[in-house]
Amino acid sequence: MLCYYTSASAPAAYDILIQTKGSDLTKRNKHMSKGEQTRERILARSAQLFNRQGYFGSSLTDIMRETGLEKGGIYNHFSSKEQLALEAFDFAYGLIQQRVRLALAGKLNAIERLLAIVSVFQGIVEDPPVAGGCPILNTAIEADDANEALRERARAAMDSWRTTIHRIVNKGIERQEIRPGVDADEVASILIATLEGAIMLSNLYKDPTYMKRAADHIVYYIETIRPAIEARAE
Repeated sequence: MLCYYTSASAPAAYDILIQTKGSDLTKRNKHMSKGEQTRERILARSAQLFNRQGYFGSSLTDIMRETGLEKGGIYNHFSSKEQLALEAFDFAYGLIQQRVRLALAGKLNAIERLLAIVSVFQGIVEDPPVAGGCPILNTAIEADDANEALRERARAAMDSWRTTIHRIVNKGIERQEIRPGVDADEVASILIATLEGAIMLSNLYKDPTYMKRAADHIVYYIETIRPAIEARAE
């Protein structure tokens, strides 16, 4: 089931965001000063606002309503709307990174690790870490040439995705878990483009079927890059 938060549910959404980031953040939050907790809360709530409505579609009034703070309370922690947007993007992407780490934990085989990444993409639709879909996709589409700083943030995050897949594939080839000659960048491009497109369709139509179809197709594709003998054995 798709989860979409409204501004009215911001406090509950903030709690979910904090829990998703894991016990380390929860413990850290307990030892934060009041000012640090306020700053973290602004980031968490602004992250979902920007991800739902976009940077240009979110006014200062929207941010004030989402956070429950006045203008001065917000700008006491962030020098500008752009700084808040950049750090909110980092916060949102950090939630996805946490899920990637959890999904990959304990998995050593390259095929298993690629399948784990597919599950992370599925989770963005089925149980989104931040409302509104994938923050990289949303930011990349909106920022484009209109906001160079946000665009660069999105590119850096996407580069991180691609690098992770490159490493998994290349290590898999070294360990003979993936066929020699498989192009790591091609695998990364196919996985990311297909699954990000599925996130977009699922959000547009409010229907997770699109992600299920894409994930099933990618799982089949991943099986084709196994070594020939291993693939026949299965």
